[in-house]
Amino acid sequence: MQRVCFLLKVREDRIDEYRERHAAVWPEMLEALSATGWHNYSLFLRDDGLLVGYLETEDFAAAQAAMEATDVNARWQADMAPFFESLDGARPDEAMKPLTEVFHLS
Repeated sequence: MQRVCFLLKVREDRIDEYRERHAAVWPEMLEALSATGWHNYSLFLRDDGLLVGYLETEDFAAAQAAMEATDVNARWQADMAPFFESLDGARPDEAMKPLTEVFHLS
C-alpha cells in the first residue's frame, strides 16, 4: 500500500466555508473515491489555511486517473478550486504533489 501526503493552501477568507463543505461531502464523491482506490483519506487544516492531505492507495497515479474519469470529480474540483491559493491554473487534484516520505514507523 502506498502512503501519500500532500500540501495545499486554502484561502484564509474561505477557511470556514471550506470546513463546512467537507463536513458534508457529496455522497457520490465519497463513493467515487472509495471505488477508485482512495483509502484512509484524511484532510487536516491549520488555522492559517495550510491543508495537509493523507491517503493510502495501491497506485496513486492510477487512483488519480480513475477519479479524473468521473463526472463527480470534475464538478467537485470546479466547485473547490476557488478555495485554494497558488493553483497556477491547475485543478486542486492536479496540484496534489506527493511529499517524499522520509520515515515511517510500522
